[in-house]
Amino acid sequence: MCDKTVESVKLLMPILVLSLVLSMGLFGCRSDSSDNADQGSKVSASFSVAASDLGREFNPEVNDNDYEALLQGNRRFALDLYQELRSQGEEAGNQLYSPYSISVALAMTWAGARGNTANEMADTLHFTLEQEEFHPAFNKLDLYLRSLGQETEDEEFILSIENSIWGEKTYTFLDDYLDLLAVNYGAAMNLLDFLHHPDESRGIINQWVEDKTYGRIEDLLPLGSIDPLTRLVLTNAVYFYGSWSHQFDEESTSDGIFNALDGGQVTVSMMEQTEVFRYMSGDGFQAIDLPYEGEEAGMLIIVPDEGTFEAFEQTFDTETLGVILEGLTSTNVTIYLPKWKFIAEYELKETLQTMGMVDAFTAADFSGIDGTHDLFIDEVFHKAFVAVDEYGTEAAAATAVVVSLTAVPDPPVPLQIDRPFIFLIMDYETETILFAGRMTNPEDG
Repeated sequence: MCDKTVESVKLLMPILVLSLVLSMGLFGCRSDSSDNADQGSKVSASFSVAASDLGREFNPEVNDNDYEALLQGNRRFALDLYQELRSQGEEAGNQLYSPYSISVALAMTWAGARGNTANEMADTLHFTLEQEEFHPAFNKLDLYLRSLGQETEDEEFILSIENSIWGEKTYTFLDDYLDLLAVNYGAAMNLLDFLHHPDESRGIINQWVEDKTYGRIEDLLPLGSIDPLTRLVLTNAVYFYGSWSHQFDEESTSDGIFNALDGGQVTVSMMEQTEVFRYMSGDGFQAIDLPYEGEEAGMLIIVPDEGTFEAFEQTFDTETLGVILEGLTSTNVTIYLPKWKFIAEYELKETLQTMGMVDAFTAADFSGIDGTHDLFIDEVFHKAFVAVDEYGTEAAAATAVVVSLTAVPDPPVPLQIDRPFIFLIMDYETETILFAGRMTNPEDG
């Protein structure tokens, strides 16, 4: 797929990538070797693979109650994290993150957590199932999302998801842990020399991420994030590409005023169209769902009444989201939507600790990974990008969790999105929140 920008392409491409790095100062590893030379142009290297004897389970047995519990828990974590990032961030700043990406990274980490570390992670992430039921349920969700987007000649809607794990080649990992990740996440163990070539190893992982995201996520792991104490890196890449089901006409785009949260006004490129969309006018807000091509996913935009954004945002939770999703009805709408593009980045360690995930960063028990109590999370890095234009949406996200030692249509309803709003990119079937954020100033990139 050729390199394209959102301004010149008629489609959307959210990407989410996540990486988990675990480090400690011990040695050993189980090994089955094979070379992999497909490392891209930046890094030329090969690595061996310590493969599990088990393959991925493509038909996991999951009952409906367990599956719904997983979906509800993921949504609750997504919006809990929204509130925590909102409270810790700049008062009037934009916000963007990928809750699905973060959940996958931490789900693979949680597979090796035990004791209070596992309990705190489960409470924070709203993992309400036991490990035996949880991972097959996540496997079912992951397989479902993978089945949605298939690359086509028109490339109007693509969703691809990749998982991989990277381990120090001299270190011993528990077979049960490798088997669990292989069966439920399709992740094989790639062996690297973190001990003697940590920065080269970082380059190999970053190149894998860049390749899987078609060049949209570069240098996911920053300089110094891999060192001789690193023992394990878990990566997930999700690539989403599609166009609006009802595209905006470029000729209808004109300059407009956006009232920023800080009280200022900025001139933006305001898109316009009249079409039947799922729409709701609620108590103190309006909401609209803009579907992508194929109508398997869409962007839900929630616009609080003028002057009430912060008050509405403080009470935005899964119950409010449920009311909105149930209240959307087909309505003829004239929508005015700004084009926007910005990048956000976070260090999530303090955020997750504030949310209740404390032991994982201090007195951690990840003995399910290696049989010891020597691993703990050092930091969680997250970067995200979004761009919206007449043709669709482009978005990218990356997470690195570093773990170190120890009929006749009705008259159109006007919807002037000229003030701060919340947006969620969601899968319709499972209501999984792939991306979430707020736009308070389209010019603040």
